[in-house]
Amino acid sequence: MAELCALADGTLPAERRDEVEARVAASPELQEGVERQRRAVLAVRALAEEVPGSLQAAVGARAWRRPRRLVPRLAVAGAAAVAAAVVAAVVLTGGPGAPTVADAARLGTQPATEPAPSPAGAAGTKLAVAVDGVPFPNLTRFAGWRAVGVRHGRIGDRDATVVVYRKDGRRLGYVIVAGAGLVRPSAAQATVIRRVEYQTLRLSGRLAVTWRRDGRTCVLLGQATPRELLRLASWPLTPPRR
Repeated sequence: MAELCALADGTLPAERRDEVEARVAASPELQEGVERQRRAVLAVRALAEEVPGSLQAAVGARAWRRPRRLVPRLAVAGAAAVAAAVVAAVVLTGGPGAPTVADAARLGTQPATEPAPSPAGAAGTKLAVAVDGVPFPNLTRFAGWRAVGVRHGRIGDRDATVVVYRKDGRRLGYVIVAGAGLVRPSAAQATVIRRVEYQTLRLSGRLAVTWRRDGRTCVLLGQATPRELLRLASWPLTPPRR
């Protein structure tokens, strides 16, 4: 973890950089951790730049009256206080320890614990299960993927639901996470379809696509090609008008 922090703020020794970067590139979880740390570093720098001039002058005058040997300690203490505040803010707003897209993907690999939901709506394009009002699609109608079960779970402090689909012996897990959107993964291939950004990457050893629908994070992963996953993920729940 110390090396991940050093990588994020640019202080990692050159002789360790290649190995650490290789480990990060191979792990979506580490990628998200480094990305969060980088945001924390930027926040620390932004806070430091926004300190009022009057406060800087007051602190400088007070430090000038004290023995010179105390000045470095004051500077370190001030930086530590700012860093602690930033770390607390990051933890409360989606930093280290917060649920991740990788956590959602792991839930998506778990077996169903409830029967398959029935179709809903006059058009039959949705299923009778939803998360925060965001419904799951009925993929049988247009792609032949049949919903076979449901699983409800928790990701950190969030509720999440998985619908399991099957077709020709293949399996897909479709996850929707309650609450505000999770941090987007880095080092993923982005594709924009109808003004929605879809990110393709490998999660939990499987090919996956993640995106946000009505502000909620969705993850679709399993035994399908990238093109098929994107097609399934971007299928509109409301049929286009003719």
